[in-house]
Amino acid sequence: MAGFLHTVMSLVLRLVLVFRLWGYWSLVYVHCALCTAVALLKLGWSFVLRPTTTFQWAVRETPPACLNDTSLGTHCYVRIKESGLRFHYVAAGERGKPLMMFLHGFPEFWFSWRYQLREFKSEFRVVAIDMRGYGESDVPISTESYRFDYLVTDVKDIVEYLGYSRCCLVGHDWGGIIAWLCAIHYPEMVTKLIVLNCPHPSVFTDYALRHPSQLLKSSHFFFFQLPRLPELMLSINDFKALKTLFTSRSTGIGRKGRWLTTEDLDAYLYALSQPGALTGALNYYRNVFSSLPLSQNCVRSPVLLLWGERDAFMEQEMAEVCRLYIRNHFRLNIISGASHWLQQDQPDIVNTLIWTFLKEGEGRSKSYRN
Repeated sequence: MAGFLHTVMSLVLRLVLVFRLWGYWSLVYVHCALCTAVALLKLGWSFVLRPTTTFQWAVRETPPACLNDTSLGTHCYVRIKESGLRFHYVAAGERGKPLMMFLHGFPEFWFSWRYQLREFKSEFRVVAIDMRGYGESDVPISTESYRFDYLVTDVKDIVEYLGYSRCCLVGHDWGGIIAWLCAIHYPEMVTKLIVLNCPHPSVFTDYALRHPSQLLKSSHFFFFQLPRLPELMLSINDFKALKTLFTSRSTGIGRKGRWLTTEDLDAYLYALSQPGALTGALNYYRNVFSSLPLSQNCVRSPVLLLWGERDAFMEQEMAEVCRLYIRNHFRLNIISGASHWLQQDQPDIVNTLIWTFLKEGEGRSKSYRN
């Protein structure tokens, strides 16, 4: 009898798992279909209003002067033997000093760390990389090339190429996801982990499935699964969607901090208007559903999590939950008035909080509001 009950229970659990997976993927595809319908309506309306300019956009041929600002560091390149890819990075600070590596988010590139490169080069060898698919780094064509394990290995390989075995790792947005994963899979490599506006991947997966409001804020995850249409929607009207993303009152940089200058915006448009640039950036999203949930999720490095209170894409409640996966010192700072792009619109506060974390001893986990 006991054996029969055990068999029945096992069957029930398997059926529950199957239905949960079916429900999960049904949700993904239904949401993707809705996002597609909305995008097509926007495209049609744009064509009605601006029939001659809707499908016009220009590749920026000349980089703005800010991308060659010597105060930010030196432009360098490395080709990794294992992957065969060439990576571009900007480095400053004396060689031999402790390594601090910066990983950018979507749709950014190394330039998003300009304030931190200047700030921390006094005591660190600071390195801001263009992740694969971005900026001057190589852009693999296949979506498969943007799997989590490849992205994490890129970071490890670059750290080793630079002559280090350990680093302080700083990541924002998608760079934050990769930084979390580096700390999970290579704890001996990450001396301290600093993440900006990006929850632990397991927290995001669980929270988004339980909170429709976060699913709505993450609707771009679903829309970006489509081939070609997202690239088109981001390009039309000379990249109007990208300009709006960085400058609007609801999503932009600098609502209560430093505004994005015209030259800063030109830097982003220069990088993202290059052939293949948008596809490389979007391919990160096109692999995300096949990479979650994680099989490993514990972080053993000390962690600083900085969170912009007015993030338009991530709900703040996820930040506190991240402590469940951290087996070391954890500090959470909620920055009032800061947007999703907090290292750019609140650089002074961000830099001060990072310095405090770098210099403090390990102790009990803490939470603060600034």
